[in-house]
Amino acid sequence: MGKRILVVDDEKLIVKGIRFSLEQDGYSVDCAYDGEEALKLAKENAYDMILLDVMLPKHDGFEVCQQIREYSDVPIIMLTAKGDDMDKILGLEYGADDYITKPFNILEVKARIKAIIRRISKRDKNQEDDKVIIKGEMQIDCESRRVIIGGKEINLTAKEFDLLELLAMNPGKVYSRENLLNIVWGYEYPGDARTVDVHIRRLREKIETNPSDPKYVYTKWGVGYYFRG
Repeated sequence: MGKRILVVDDEKLIVKGIRFSLEQDGYSVDCAYDGEEALKLAKENAYDMILLDVMLPKHDGFEVCQQIREYSDVPIIMLTAKGDDMDKILGLEYGADDYITKPFNILEVKARIKAIIRRISKRDKNQEDDKVIIKGEMQIDCESRRVIIGGKEINLTAKEFDLLELLAMNPGKVYSRENLLNIVWGYEYPGDARTVDVHIRRLREKIETNPSDPKYVYTKWGVGYYFRG
């Protein structure tokens, strides 16, 4: 079964060219020409990859990326017409996996897609094969939901464990407070980002030798939290 890709760009000729080339390689391709349509398709379908232009009508690429990240970890490659580093940085901070600057070579696009899909497949296989995450003295048993540090079991609440498991299974990936709130607590949760800060603080008090100088759960200032892989 070919991988399914969503291509989002308001320039129809670009979309047509990308679609033709990807279909030649056996990919199944859906297309959207504005941010609203992209969000609708992303919500309704399971994609293996999204190619997302920054400059879009209705919702720009950053908004689309951010909203998709609230419920999905689908790989996203941002397409930007500018050589502006700020666009690239913003894209990655909003949750994009990679970026390509226009004008681009379709062979480069296909190479990036293949590299990311290969990496995701390998990660998923590792997660299936290994239900115990080991980092230094810490062992996280995802099946029994137990955490052991230095041979001693640490008692975590359900939400503290959910937070730790999510971060540890995606080492190095920075999650914003809003992302964590939506993933761990659920999209309809009425609380605010401070809920996440409180839980992270409590989690650190339990798992870190020195909570103010953590070894496991780090803060990315102005962005969110991540697990040191």
